Amino acid sequence: MSTSRPRRVGAFAAAALISVLGLAACGSSDDGGGDAAATNASGVTTITKGKLKACTHLSYKPFEFKEGSKVVGFDVDLTDLVAKKLGLEQEVVDIEFATITSGAAFAAKKCDIGYGATTITDERKKAVLFSDPYFEATQALIVKKGSGITDLPGLKGKKIGVQTDTTGQSYAEDNKGANGYTTVVFDDLPTQLAGVLAGRVEGAINDNGPLFDYVKDNPSTEVVKEFQTGEKYGLMVKKDDPNAQKIVDAANEAMKAAQADGTYNTIYKKWFGVDAPK
Repeated sequence: MSTSRPRRVGAFAAAALISVLGLAACGSSDDGGGDAAATNASGVTTITKGKLKACTHLSYKPFEFKEGSKVVGFDVDLTDLVAKKLGLEQEVVDIEFATITSGAAFAAKKCDIGYGATTITDERKKAVLFSDPYFEATQALIVKKGSGITDLPGLKGKKIGVQTDTTGQSYAEDNKGANGYTTVVFDDLPTQLAGVLAGRVEGAINDNGPLFDYVKDNPSTEVVKEFQTGEKYGLMVKKDDPNAQKIVDAANEAMKAAQADGTYNTIYKKWFGVDAPK
């Protein structure tokens, strides 16, 4: 089976017209910062004065990854729009993914907002409050070229790599019994895909966007199958918190405005090389 083209994922999102090259998020430690929390002119109280602290888990190219000392990516640019609307500057905190989706990072006051190409699920909604969806995605299978594997049945008796605490892991586990493979859990996307290259696993399942991005730089690999899981990404904030509700309301307004004025499409094309789906 030939490699399918990515379903270059949809959009519902992002804010006021600004240069997508202008606001760059800086890396940070995951402490509380030196300045005390403060309420700014937008009426939002943040952990650190003047900052919108954003938790994510690196690296997940092209959504969030390091380029030199800066954290860049599609999610980063969108959240810059949210920060701009609130009169703040984004500050990125690299933290374990599960601490964001479980709500622990918000409870511990590590961040004001969170992202990480995060699929909105009913289970996650129990722990965090999501923004409106801003991106559509699905799961995909990546293998080494020439492997002869084109779908999950071809992995019978073999090993497949999954990233911990992801919907890709859930999909692989749900289909393990029917296809007879063994799952191997990796902590992050880079080590998962390195496992495919090194032959530690015969394939890997993750979101289609990062996998199609990966094969561009690693032509010895190919995406052989997409599984239409109908996933949508959202930004995350603390659940059942009036202040966090203000942040997510601003995020929804920012993303809606960016969709209307073309800013979203500019950001999308910057990271994916094509126009955003209508």
